[in-house]
Amino acid sequence: MKIILTGATGMAGQGVLLECLQNNTVTEILMVNRKHLEITNPKLKELLVPDFLKIENCSDSLHGYDACFFCAGISSVGMKEEKYTIITYDTTLYFAKTLAAMNPEMVFNYISGSHTDSTEKSKIMWARVKGRTENDLMQLPFKAQYNFRPGGMSPSKGQQNAKWLYVIIVNAIKVFSSKNIISLNELGRAMINVVQKGYPKKVLEISDIKVLAK
Repeated sequence: MKIILTGATGMAGQGVLLECLQNNTVTEILMVNRKHLEITNPKLKELLVPDFLKIENCSDSLHGYDACFFCAGISSVGMKEEKYTIITYDTTLYFAKTLAAMNPEMVFNYISGSHTDSTEKSKIMWARVKGRTENDLMQLPFKAQYNFRPGGMSPSKGQQNAKWLYVIIVNAIKVFSSKNIISLNELGRAMINVVQKGYPKKVLEISDIKVLAK
């Protein structure tokens, strides 16, 4: 399986990347990064794209992939809705549309978030924007498209960019409510497995991710 992965410099993306590197079904990984990530592996390639809204300029490098794991994202804290929409909705949809035109047999996996609002009417800004993103991604002509809604995520072994305070909070939640926490290894395995096996739902909550990870 050959995959394109975004967000490898972030916590979720790096966790998924580490799982893909050790999974024998994944034969090639193209990291599409805005900035260089210092990591080497025989099946790993890197494509630097400072502006994802210009991804079509790199189209020659994007053909022939089986899946895209879109893990890029940003916190909405302190952001106006207009700017957050450009980063979360506009950029994601543009990237996905570019890939769909070149790889119609591709499976496109998007990391959204727990409590994303599919009605797009939530009073919570990020939930509306991510709901709109999910809804419009599902309309694109991919072989299949899935939206992953993880809650708290525990980092993978060897991960370098997990913030210590976040890890402490996740571990505390895990003691009292483990069903609301997944490991990034589980998230990565679920993303790989859904490409191979499919899943009856297009929007995957924590319980669905845990099932797919087995």
